[in-house]
Amino acid sequence: MIIYKDVVSGDEIISDTWELKEIDDVVYEIDCKKLLKISAMLLSLSLNLVRAIDIGANPSAEEQEEALEEGSKQVIDVVDAFRLNFLGDEASGTRLFGTKKDYMSQLKTYLKKVIEKLKENGADEDAVKKFQTGAQNYYTKKIAPNFKDFDFYTGESMDTDGMVVLLNYRDDGITPYVTIWKYGLTEMKV
Repeated sequence: MIIYKDVVSGDEIISDTWELKEIDDVVYEIDCKKLLKISAMLLSLSLNLVRAIDIGANPSAEEQEEALEEGSKQVIDVVDAFRLNFLGDEASGTRLFGTKKDYMSQLKTYLKKVIEKLKENGADEDAVKKFQTGAQNYYTKKIAPNFKDFDFYTGESMDTDGMVVLLNYRDDGITPYVTIWKYGLTEMKV
């Protein structure tokens, strides 16, 4: 298995367990799934309910529903698996990057660091220029026009100088996907 880490923060961002769709040689888009995550306490309660049913007791549907509501949480698989942190206040839906200008400032800083890493690793000027042009085009064509639809996440260390993972939904309005900067990743084989 290959785990992809952010070259700036060192945070684990994604792995090859998910299908990485390369877009314009500049980003990966990864389709995600919404999962119902239940706490260990809820799992124990659920098992007890199953045992109660096996011995003839009949817990009401309402009791079962309340148990699920209290201890379960809907998560997005990639966000949960890699402990990505929402940048903002999830309760109110307020995002850290309220404007395109706010996000662009962070993105420019991040991309400069990625370019430094590319040069350190021996990338030639043509490769760097290609990345810069590709990143600018992707931002202009995909991110800026849909800015209001994106949520922003950062890695486990919460280093906002590191990669900001973008989350959006496909045209069906149901399928979440994340966007990750391809050249901001380094591979770690495990």
